[in-house]
Amino acid sequence: MKRKKRMRILIDGSREVAKKLASQIEESYDVEIIMQPQEALTMIKMRESAKKTQFYLGEVLVTECKVQVNNQGGIGIVVGLDEELAYQLAIIDAAFEANLIEIQSWLPLLEAEELNLKTRLKAEEDNIYKTKVQFETMDV
Repeated sequence: MKRKKRMRILIDGSREVAKKLASQIEESYDVEIIMQPQEALTMIKMRESAKKTQFYLGEVLVTECKVQVNNQGGIGIVVGLDEELAYQLAIIDAAFEANLIEIQSWLPLLEAEELNLKTRLKAEEDNIYKTKVQFETMDV
């Protein structure tokens, strides 16, 4: 599973999943904190659709953390102030970078969480769609 997809599932999904995965690594391995969770500002890059040029929309506040597990680094970055999640993401990222044995049992769990996330988003879309006005059927 690619890093971007994995992180999207962990950030948007249930926080219990990230907590569970990170605690498994903390129990079995030494986790060395390279950079404590801290706030930072990062630029948001956008692409203008007509000319296909990139520009910076502005800045966003993020929390970032860097750790090392089995001599492999991991980074966790999350929008907003969430030190615990940034730390957990860094541990999980380091575990994947180190290709630890635990990650094989994580893949079905992450896929199940992705399915839960898609189901939740679909339900939210359906609720929004119910409020959509059908102008074709309105009498003017």
